[in-house]
Amino acid sequence: MDDNQEKVHKRRVRYKGKYPKSYKDKYKELNPEKYGDTITHVIQKGSTPAGMHISICVNEILDFLQIKPGQIGLDATLGYGGHTLEMLKCLDFKGHLYALDIDPVELPKTRERLEKLGYDEKILTIKQLNFSNIDLVMDETEQFNFVLADLGVSSMQIDNPERGFSYKKEGPLDLRMNPEVGVSAATRLRRISQPALEGMLIENADEPHAEVISKAIISEIKKGTHINTTTKLQQIINDALQFIPKGNRDKEIKKSCQRSFQALRIDVNREFEAIYNFLEKLPDILAPGGRVAILSFHSGEDRLVKKSFKRLLREGVYKEIASDIIRPSAEECSINRRARSTKMRWAIKA
Repeated sequence: MDDNQEKVHKRRVRYKGKYPKSYKDKYKELNPEKYGDTITHVIQKGSTPAGMHISICVNEILDFLQIKPGQIGLDATLGYGGHTLEMLKCLDFKGHLYALDIDPVELPKTRERLEKLGYDEKILTIKQLNFSNIDLVMDETEQFNFVLADLGVSSMQIDNPERGFSYKKEGPLDLRMNPEVGVSAATRLRRISQPALEGMLIENADEPHAEVISKAIISEIKKGTHINTTTKLQQIINDALQFIPKGNRDKEIKKSCQRSFQALRIDVNREFEAIYNFLEKLPDILAPGGRVAILSFHSGEDRLVKKSFKRLLREGVYKEIASDIIRPSAEECSINRRARSTKMRWAIKA
């Protein structure tokens, strides 16, 4: 192009309708600082704005952790930074908070948001690190007075079709928290046997139709079908479950899709292994009297946390643990639908 030729200004694609369905068209939601009215309206409907994450059980977490200025803490799963921000407010710029996240896509965005609010490296240290490696943080600090781990997937990951976390939108079948490490869900399916896939669906998601779904998936792969997209996998599951009576079919297929994607996500990210390692290392990083709160979102996660806490209580490592799970309030669940499956457990180091 001629250097003297005037560049034509490219207008942004028009915001179609009040609530566009395309992720990229939701620029009002993706710019919360600029379009606060839109964000408020979306939240009031009980939905999570695109590109955002509404933190769950904030009051319950803060009530338990009892954070005081001058303490040293760890947010093992930074995500959007909502929990981190509330804990930083409690510290009142005294003490220090460490925060970990494995996601190279979202971590820089969260770091920038928190820095704009005045939380720089003097009070906050952010590391791209899987929470299973919490022991590596101890090279830089003493033991922690409080620790939080939110084991759920961030809404930013679910909502972005390019990450492949949801069967509801067309996207690559990836499902990795860190797309730079390991293999995608599509690659995993190409390499797995039918019995192993069936076992994965049962162990990771308690899927009642595991045998039917696994046989359908492997059958398609043997035919040469490339299951490279979220919608392709969803379609195979849908077709395999047409035997379900019509009255319950749609609801059951939706649940099986959710569970199947959950099982795959847990597998490609080795989530249960990460949680186990985190729970085993946790006592060593907690100071005497240190408090830990953990949010889980399905039975497999909660079982690991419950068993670890009970065992370590018997061994005298913890002096007290939650006698039962703590759930978000009905009011919070009405505002944030994604909070409904949340279970919180806590422990206090002896």
